[in-house]
Amino acid sequence: MSKLSNTLTMLQLLSTGRKYSIQELSKILEVTPRMIRVYKEDLEKAGIYIDTIMGPYGGYVLNQEIKINTEKYKVKLSNEDLNKYNILTRGIKENRKVRIKYISKSSGLKERVIHPAEMFLFQDGWYCVAYCELREDMRQFGLKDIKEIELLEEHF
Repeated sequence: MSKLSNTLTMLQLLSTGRKYSIQELSKILEVTPRMIRVYKEDLEKAGIYIDTIMGPYGGYVLNQEIKINTEKYKVKLSNEDLNKYNILTRGIKENRKVRIKYISKSSGLKERVIHPAEMFLFQDGWYCVAYCELREDMRQFGLKDIKEIELLEEHF
């Protein structure tokens, strides 16, 4: 996940009022403990202060209420699209190729091998920016247009 995504996830976790150790947060977010400290600093620069409890049973806790209205930005993912999203984000994280069958507006259903680089939300859905081996160029692939998907063992 991106730094912003991880920072917001950490904020969401802490907003429950529960104390999390740096080790717990680093395992959940799959980053180093040092990155957890960086996320904390970034939140504090934005005016969101996280208390640090010292000692062997210490950790981070959020003692202020943060309300962010994200309802209007949510795009509901079907189970099928959620599976595609998860495969593509895993491909991004692990630098692995992904084979897709994709409906192109110009050429119909095509099988492609892509190198996923980034996921983004635009208007009505999720998209993946990836290098396409067929076109030998960067392309954007809408999740709704991917009909089949497979995470390959090959790295890029």
